[in-house]
Amino acid sequence: MENLGKILIVDDNEDVLFALNLLLEPYAEKIKVITGPDRLEYFITTFHPDIILLDMNFSRDVVSGQEGFDCLKQILQIDPQAVVIFMTAYSDTDKAVRAIKAGATDFIPKPWEKEKLLATLSSGIKLRRSRREVSLLKEQVEALSDGNTDERIIGESPAMHAVFDTVDKLRDTDANILILGENGTGKDVIARLLYRNSPRCGRPFVTIDLGSIPEQLFESELFGYEKGAFTDARKAKAGRMEVATGGTLFLDEIGNLSLPMQAKLLTAIEKRQISRLGSTQAIPIDVRLICATNADIRRMIEEERFRQDLLYRINTIELHIPPLRERGEDILLLADYFLQRYARKYQKEMRGLTREAKNKLLKYAWPGNVRELQHTMERAVILGDGSLLRPENFVFQATTPRPRKEEQEVLNLEQLERQAIERAMRLSEGNVSRAAEYLGITRFALYRKLEKLGL
Repeated sequence: MENLGKILIVDDNEDVLFALNLLLEPYAEKIKVITGPDRLEYFITTFHPDIILLDMNFSRDVVSGQEGFDCLKQILQIDPQAVVIFMTAYSDTDKAVRAIKAGATDFIPKPWEKEKLLATLSSGIKLRRSRREVSLLKEQVEALSDGNTDERIIGESPAMHAVFDTVDKLRDTDANILILGENGTGKDVIARLLYRNSPRCGRPFVTIDLGSIPEQLFESELFGYEKGAFTDARKAKAGRMEVATGGTLFLDEIGNLSLPMQAKLLTAIEKRQISRLGSTQAIPIDVRLICATNADIRRMIEEERFRQDLLYRINTIELHIPPLRERGEDILLLADYFLQRYARKYQKEMRGLTREAKNKLLKYAWPGNVRELQHTMERAVILGDGSLLRPENFVFQATTPRPRKEEQEVLNLEQLERQAIERAMRLSEGNVSRAAEYLGITRFALYRKLEKLGL
């Protein structure tokens, strides 16, 4: 017979508890027994039972079953997916129907028949597992619906052909991959290409941008949490690793993980299991990891800011994405693609760029890479007139004016940092993501600096 999982038995008759414990022990993973409803919430939140066998009558009376219905209501408030099977010596059709309508799974009369009891519990554990699967599927749909659907990859340069060749070689592998590249090079787009060309295509592809969430939320995002695990945890939630099981988990900006969180991620990868916050129950996971960072990961290891053993786990294959300045004519291919997209969006009759405009784009260094080119083209289309974009439609901060003498004398690091951040925020018109690109740091790092400097 299949394992019946964890069973919580609630009955005021100790002889019944003893008999059920003895009967079910060979079939259950674990059994807990309590003689009344007083500590029901404690056992549900700490033991996490798969099935609750609940007596219908306690001290208040012996026939109405009202205490059992009160307990059922309490249980379903704590865990709406709970599988509750009522037990009573005074069973009748009316009470059975009322119990089912109130949310109970089934009804067992006392004294019970062993085979009927085991069959009822077997059906209960199947229902519990089905509910968990449905809940997990909902989490997966929610996570996937937040994904970026713009996955077109444009590139004809030798540098990009080398990337495509590597991706093709990885078509049949399930190995963990680390994508390295500057901000804005399209590491997330390459991650989705790897997923579409992998054996796990069609299964969940779940993304978490570690550069956009506060450090204190890393653990709950990765591993999930149970109801009541912290102040705002009003209901249980699966973490991204659990949601991605069977599929692929993309950890963007993994260089932002703190050392304690790196240790927990490493443990999860090695043991292939996680525990939600507020729970000691181990949940098996099966994920393929694709990680990305713009950081110099090996320098971080030398500075003891990144664990070398974690790097060995995530970089079975390393994929380097070239910066836009090394992609030659790809700049013009991408510019034309974004021009057409934004001309349609803003309903403008624009056909292309003049030769001079193309030369200007090719000469620019593109520190923000493809993302900067995209923003540049959108701005040019919005502000431009006529059928062709000209050099004057593109304004770059390619060179920095010679500093005045008094500016040259500013050597205080905090003042220099403040000046750089204020200038980046002006250039980006308050857009934090774009300002972070100009500064060459992550959004998360910029938020911390803005808070630190009081900007």
